Amino acid sequence: MTTQHRTLTERRKAATQLDIARAAVDLFTEQGPDATTAEDIARRAGVALRTFYRYFRSKQDAVGPLLAAGGDHWRELLAATEPGTPLPQALEAAAVASLSEPGAEAREGLERTRTLLRAAVHDAALRAVWYRVNQESEEKLVPVVAALAGRDADPLEHRLVAAAATDAIRISLEVWSQTDAGTSGAGSPADLVIRCLRSPGLGDAGSRPRGGAGEGTAGPSR
Repeated sequence: MTTQHRTLTERRKAATQLDIARAAVDLFTEQGPDATTAEDIARRAGVALRTFYRYFRSKQDAVGPLLAAGGDHWRELLAATEPGTPLPQALEAAAVASLSEPGAEAREGLERTRTLLRAAVHDAALRAVWYRVNQESEEKLVPVVAALAGRDADPLEHRLVAAAATDAIRISLEVWSQTDAGTSGAGSPADLVIRCLRSPGLGDAGSRPRGGAGEGTAGPSR
C-alpha cells in the first residue's frame, strides 16, 4: 500500500513506529542493545511503554521499520521502471538508485543500517529481525518482478529472481557494514550491489523465455 492510499490512522501508526525505531537505533548506537531496555526506547520516543508493546514484541523488533524502509523504497523505484526495460537492467538501476540517494538524510539512513548490522553480529534477536525483514521484502518483490517480466515469463523465475535480487542487496549491506567504506564510491553499498547483481547466473535472470526442462528455465544462483 503506497503512502497516498493510507488512511490518516495508518499514517499516524507508521509515524509512531518510525519514531520508536529511530529512538531504538539511537540508543543501540549510544549504549548497545544489551544495555538498552524497552522502557528506555519508549521514554526516548516519547510514548508510553504500552504503546511500545502495542507495535513491537521486543526491543530488537523495534528497529524493523527502519530496516524495512530501504526495501520499500527499492520496490517503489523498481515498480516505476519504464515498461519494456530489460529486467536485469531494471533491477540494477533501482538497486543502485535506492542505495545512493543524495542528501544527508539518506547517508544517515545507511549509517543507521551499518550500526544495526554491526550490532546484529553479536545479537541473535537483532539478526532474526534483519532476516525477517529481508524475507518479507523478497515476498513483496515477487509480484513486482512478475509485472516487469511479462506474461510469458516463468513464474518459477519470478521467485528465483526476487530471492537473488533481495540477497544481492542484503549481502552488499552486510559486507559494507563490516568495513569503513563510505556511503558512496568504492566499497559502498551501491558499488557492491552492482558486483552482486552482475555475478554469473544472475545477469541473465528474468530475461529468458518461458519453457520446460532444458529450455532455459533454470533460475539465478543465490
